[in-house]
Amino acid sequence: MELCQWWRHIVVFLLHAWIPSCFAQTTPPVRSSPTPTPQTAEGPETLKFRLSGFPRKHNEGRIEVFYKGEWGTICDDDFSLANAHVLCRQLGFVSATGWTHSAKYGKGTGKIWLDNVQCSGSERSVSVCKSRGWGNSDCTHDEDAGVICKDERLLGYVDSNVIEVDENKVEEVRLRPVFTIATKRMPVTEGVVEVKNKDGWAQICDNGWTPKNSHVVCGMMGFPHEKKVNKNFYKLYAERQKNHFLVHSVACSGTEVHLAACPLEFNYGNATESCPGGMPAVVSCVPGPLYAQSTAMRKKLKMPSTIRLKGGAKYGEGRVEVLKGSEWGTICDDRWNLLSANVVCRELGFGSAKEALTGARMGQGLGPIHMNEVQCTGHERSLWNCRYKNITAEDCKHTEDASVRCNVPYMGYEKTVRILGGRTRYEGRVEVLYTETNGTLRWGLICGEGWGTEEAMVACRQLGLGFSMHAITETWYWDSSNVTEMVMSGVKCTGDEMSLNQCQHHRTISCQKAAARFSAGVICSETASDLVLNAPLVQQTTYIEDRPLHMLYCAAEEDCLSKSAAKANWPYGHRRLLRFSSQIHNIGRADFRPKAGRHSWVWHACHGHYHSMDIFTHYDLMSANGTKVAEGHKASFCLEDTDCDEGVSKRYECANFGEQGITVGCWDLYRHDIDCQWIDITDVKPGNYILQVVINPNYEVAESDFTNNAMKCNCKYDGHRIWVHNCHIGERRIQSLKEIVYPKMKRCR
Repeated sequence: MELCQWWRHIVVFLLHAWIPSCFAQTTPPVRSSPTPTPQTAEGPETLKFRLSGFPRKHNEGRIEVFYKGEWGTICDDDFSLANAHVLCRQLGFVSATGWTHSAKYGKGTGKIWLDNVQCSGSERSVSVCKSRGWGNSDCTHDEDAGVICKDERLLGYVDSNVIEVDENKVEEVRLRPVFTIATKRMPVTEGVVEVKNKDGWAQICDNGWTPKNSHVVCGMMGFPHEKKVNKNFYKLYAERQKNHFLVHSVACSGTEVHLAACPLEFNYGNATESCPGGMPAVVSCVPGPLYAQSTAMRKKLKMPSTIRLKGGAKYGEGRVEVLKGSEWGTICDDRWNLLSANVVCRELGFGSAKEALTGARMGQGLGPIHMNEVQCTGHERSLWNCRYKNITAEDCKHTEDASVRCNVPYMGYEKTVRILGGRTRYEGRVEVLYTETNGTLRWGLICGEGWGTEEAMVACRQLGLGFSMHAITETWYWDSSNVTEMVMSGVKCTGDEMSLNQCQHHRTISCQKAAARFSAGVICSETASDLVLNAPLVQQTTYIEDRPLHMLYCAAEEDCLSKSAAKANWPYGHRRLLRFSSQIHNIGRADFRPKAGRHSWVWHACHGHYHSMDIFTHYDLMSANGTKVAEGHKASFCLEDTDCDEGVSKRYECANFGEQGITVGCWDLYRHDIDCQWIDITDVKPGNYILQVVINPNYEVAESDFTNNAMKCNCKYDGHRIWVHNCHIGERRIQSLKEIVYPKMKRCR
């Protein structure tokens, strides 16, 4: 009998874990708070906490407490990791990873509020831990304690630094749809507003409910705007329901990023009868263009053209970049806060901001820094409407680029895909949920043929696991599932899709290697590299060389000359080469490493080196209509750190069969005078052309941003000399070839 009850509990658990709810849009699950403990004799006074000091990251620092109208510190006597756990949770982080002593982050000022603090780690507040009492200390500020928190936020904490502790805080909010059709469509844009407390989900009384309140709720749900709702239907619905009103008054200003930041009045009496003449609050939201439910609406809601996010693993996060004139640039993080991040997120069609990130947390940008000390009120429709300062050369560096994480609508995409068999949750064989002809839902495999980096990127994003590090086409070593049937083949993604179902694929399965061992798999990572070429250096170093054939045997062997070279009268004559230097920077958040391990690198005896990638860069000379008139390529014979930014150490060196790669903050230089660092233009006629260099052209190695991998220049060749002009990365406009004017260009012989 006990065994049966045990299995019954297991079945109930599995049902709760796997069956999606049809009735609510909920935020992701949060770690449960510790059991509340009684307040100390000091009473229920609200405390505030913050991290201070220098140097530090956003999730570490000297711990400071605001008590009885004054900020103070905590002494490090008897301090422990358990203390840090409690304090980090009060700061809005899930836990602590360490703590510091002896004023590592600098000495504080004012009171030392607590000393000899001894927590078990499960307390809800440091005020209930053992200590000498408030203000009773024999320490100096040389003993100020600090904490290092895990960089993962608890939901419901809305300030990046100062956190107010409130027993009645609202952590989870949802829109519960009541229309039958609305329960089946994602995202949920309209419904009854509900908040979660220890007793479950409860409603909010709509007496005095304003559009500003709706604006905040919609922002939390990932939507930029609210709209009026037809309350007549909901009133009839509410009359038939037994409602539990936890909150009877909300007074948001409209700039808050979370309902918990608004003034709230809670019910303490009979909650079922505490909304006289009212009903549960109902909200209707307008989705942004990426989440609109109809094609017509998506066309109507266009993405802004002067602001974008780069370097993020998910939609709604990234480094903030703005377009000024014809050039994209970044924003300095001085005074960067949630109000400004909020304006960015809503302008881009997402909800309110979850985090305002500083210190190039989403990688460093390129080019100019357009804005500094941005100060928004939170009501602006565009970041350009906020106050800001222009940048001078000494103000900021790209190590201070500002970033955001925005609330995005819950789509449930992660419920239709999973990866199994890997050593960690970040790797495994990809299995997708599909519907059989009889309507039954099952899991199935994806054919590995044609599975590449772009497809793996979509899978990792859909799973919420960041970027794809490797796309796997044979997964026999991850065989831990009884799923053996191929249900998708011919999958072709651009890399920008939100789910694999949005990618092109065969209507009917067509897979030559249909065995389960040849199904698709992925290895995901929270971070990725990001390579970019130094465009000005290309323009500065371009020149023409007529090189004798007897000096090009090795280059010919590595296929670095045009096809007509095979018909030349070797070793007599020469080839005309367009030469230039390539300096390739890694501005991402992970090292760039060759996909192939050193055991599979190819030795080239002629040049005496190993190739870790067959094609690392493409060099093309194109006509005005984009037709290639000459091309070249560069194998990665030596990926190494030629030099690095200040404070960054080299990791990769090719000497003695060393490891190859490019460290974050370092660059690899291919000088103009080495073999294959050219385009063979022997057969090119005089005219106007476009010089294009593309790094990692076959997407062999995953990057956080492929749009900055291409560099283009305008060129004019008169048969003897070449002029190079307007070299730039990716998105900036290539000038019309008719606009080229000799005096404005660099001339190279």
